[in-house]
Amino acid sequence: MISRIYILNTCIDNLTMHETLKIIDDTISNNKRLSHVVVNASKIVELQEDIELRQSVNSCDLINADGQSVVWASQLLGKSLKERVAGIDLMENLIKVSHEKGYKIFFLGAKQEIVLDVVSHYSEKYSEQIIAGFRNGYFSKAQEKEVALEISNSGAQLLFVAISSPKKENFMHQYKKELSNVNFTMGVGGSFDVVAGLVKRAPLWIQKLGLEWLYRLIQEPRRMWKRYLIGNTKFIFIVFKETIRSLNKKVFNF
Repeated sequence: MISRIYILNTCIDNLTMHETLKIIDDTISNNKRLSHVVVNASKIVELQEDIELRQSVNSCDLINADGQSVVWASQLLGKSLKERVAGIDLMENLIKVSHEKGYKIFFLGAKQEIVLDVVSHYSEKYSEQIIAGFRNGYFSKAQEKEVALEISNSGAQLLFVAISSPKKENFMHQYKKELSNVNFTMGVGGSFDVVAGLVKRAPLWIQKLGLEWLYRLIQEPRRMWKRYLIGNTKFIFIVFKETIRSLNKKVFNF
């Protein structure tokens, strides 16, 4: 039984990386279906006002905390999560599992040259046999159903979607029926850019300090300053407000 907490208007499953991988592998091997999403500080800020995104996230079968700040917030609010399960690490582990067990993957998102680099990278690292198909992330709203059906007909058991929020979450939620042939669906944000070498990932010690956002901001200040500087400030305020509310509730219920 998965232990699920509810904080800051979002559900999060209290799982380790190992536990998450086992659940996903069991789902695929038993030909069942699982929709997955990760939440970080930025996404939690977005879903406070974006009701469609909130519904898309909270309706997922499996929700991991991708962000050390979310783990710290859970501890502060008395609902401690076991650990951070970073989306890119989960994706990398699942690709390795796919190679070992013969699963096929569809890669959706990023620019054409980026997704081509990603497919080439994993084909060389593992095998072309894991590739069910791929497509860049540039398509119109009118093309979404067509794209979902293309993925469904590819024979893929796993789908990784590297498109920005909230488009990727809403796409996977809206086209659940069309994607029903795919055992596992997951949004992976900017992971394709990292795999392709366009963006460098922070060293492990920086990740553990919860400063991966700062490392990314230094690399792409013009693109990321609003998301991280304004977004992180909003996240701190949301957590502070919820902490005060929880303390008041305890006092008045004492």
